[in-house]
Amino acid sequence: QPEFKTYVVEQKPVVYKWDKKVVIGEALPETGVTYYVVPEKYGKTEYKYAVINDTTVLVDPKTRKIVQIIQ
Repeated sequence: QPEFKTYVVEQKPVVYKWDKKVVIGEALPETGVTYYVVPEKYGKTEYKYAVINDTTVLVDPKTRKIVQIIQ
């Protein structure tokens, strides 16, 4: 995870400002959030990542639910 977190910072992704607490299981809004593909070198996954309130999260793109918070 530390390498992935460094990767995310280097990519300078669009940060989505959200008025809710970032918690696992919460569904993100249908519009406004930018999702990014996780490079295979960090593990093959169907999840995408997004940055919400300066917190990197993995999201199930089918449900828009947060499945992991990257510490």
